[in-house]
Amino acid sequence: MQEIEPYYNWEKYYVASRDKRSPFYKRTYNLNYYENDIYGYYVHPLWDFIGTETLYVKVLYVDYTKAFAIIELFGEWNDAIHNDIMFFKRQVIDPILAEGVNQFILLGENVLDFHGNTDSDDYYAEWFEEVEDGWITALNFRLHICQEWDKFRLDYYINFGGTLEFLGWRTLMPEQFYEVVKKLIIRRLA
Repeated sequence: MQEIEPYYNWEKYYVASRDKRSPFYKRTYNLNYYENDIYGYYVHPLWDFIGTETLYVKVLYVDYTKAFAIIELFGEWNDAIHNDIMFFKRQVIDPILAEGVNQFILLGENVLDFHGNTDSDDYYAEWFEEVEDGWITALNFRLHICQEWDKFRLDYYINFGGTLEFLGWRTLMPEQFYEVVKKLIIRRLA
């Protein structure tokens, strides 16, 4: 697990730790010291800890003018035990929303599992309402995760699956990637 790194080829365009508006502003990374883990397995130090034991993130790109953010996730998304959506929403999404961003692209190739919570979808509903004219989309999550999301009816809040399985995203610049996803979302929502 410590060898799975967040995508870093867009760092010439954006680095969250240098963005004064980012929830990770001034965060420092020690590449020689592994301190965070998931179930006893160390994770690469470039993943950002958000307060939960199982889910880590990396804000890859934010454009405040076009109001979009691209966020990569890693680990196990566990709402049943750790309420990961609460941590993700409060620690990452809320500060970005406060800056006027209302379009979110979540990349989930490195999310290994999902455990939902049948008691509440409050944080998903809140996030959905707060994006107003924007959208939330999830790309490249594993099939079993999308199936679990369907069971918990998260497709009401998050767009995923079908044409949103975009495996070639790393070949594009962040703005190009956003434009491709935006066109797919507009087509889907129309």
